[in-house]
Amino acid sequence: MQREELTAWALANGWRIIAGCPSLTKPSSPNEAIVRLVFKATVVNLEVKKPAGKWEKISGAAYGQIVADAESNRPLGLGFEKIPSFSMLMQDNKDRQTFAAFGKPK
Repeated sequence: MQREELTAWALANGWRIIAGCPSLTKPSSPNEAIVRLVFKATVVNLEVKKPAGKWEKISGAAYGQIVADAESNRPLGLGFEKIPSFSMLMQDNKDRQTFAAFGKPK
């Protein structure tokens, strides 16, 4: 997967761009990123924010090593499985975006 494909996947699954990076936010603070994808020239890094406010790199992989899972369409090779509640956090962010659109007039 390339940068554009990863960004499109992230935005379709509840992520949003914060400070130039696709990011997931805390339920209690929807403007503060706690998980982000950082794109470099040849690699992408998955980072989480520690309680002290510093970003910690969980994993990184070259674009060529990242493939979409046939069943879940989730990128494999980035270490998402290292975040215990990643699926729940991603679903919460996606739900928040969906329900926020209901309150807006057309």
